[in-house]
Amino acid sequence: METLRLIVVFIHLIGFAVLFGAWAAQAFGGKRQITKLMDYGLAIAGLAGLALAAPWGISYDLNYVKIGVKLVVLVIIGAMLGIGSARQKRGETVPSAVFWLIGLLTLANAGMGLLWRG
Repeated sequence: METLRLIVVFIHLIGFAVLFGAWAAQAFGGKRQITKLMDYGLAIAGLAGLALAAPWGISYDLNYVKIGVKLVVLVIIGAMLGIGSARQKRGETVPSAVFWLIGLLTLANAGMGLLWRG
């Protein structure tokens, strides 16, 4: 069971890497647009994160506060991606604050996952 959980953790990390990598490619070399790859990364990370939030027969208690905070941040990132995509479809540019918040919140979510213990 632990091996399966570690595989899901790996998939969760891949989702983060896809989201953050697509964002970084746009931030530092592109036009600062929202891409479908960012949406896919968010979906992969979110689904794998929800799977990790299930009790897998583990011997320790899950930190539901951490899980809840990470889920709220994930929803906010999704909202920012939606706002940016909607603006792009109307021919407008993505607001700078929205674009940079996506990257910052993605890093914050990964940091919480790594550093929040207890």
